[in-house]
Amino acid sequence: MKNPLGALMQQAQKMQENFQKAQEELANSEVHGEAGGGLVKINMNGKKEVLRVSIDDSLLANDRDMLEDLVAAAVNDAVRRVNKLKQEKLSGLTGGLDLPGDFKLPF
Repeated sequence: MKNPLGALMQQAQKMQENFQKAQEELANSEVHGEAGGGLVKINMNGKKEVLRVSIDDSLLANDRDMLEDLVAAAVNDAVRRVNKLKQEKLSGLTGGLDLPGDFKLPF
């Protein structure tokens, strides 16, 4: 058996490179959240930065509280979608390890 520690280190380095690539792809991804049946739409990138907000004209004449609630709900929907996308992209890279959601690689 040739240097098992060296092979393990190579595997760890490859996993780290794959993780970094997946994180970059995630950061450049864009998700769409919505609320009120699409009356409020939010576009967000993988870094959870809001890129665009779209509000249907019919809401502008209505109750301000309802509009604020719909914007908050659309943002929350977009955040959930980013988290789901992150989980999907990174789950295959952990090799079946059940790592905590806030676990950061590289170490």
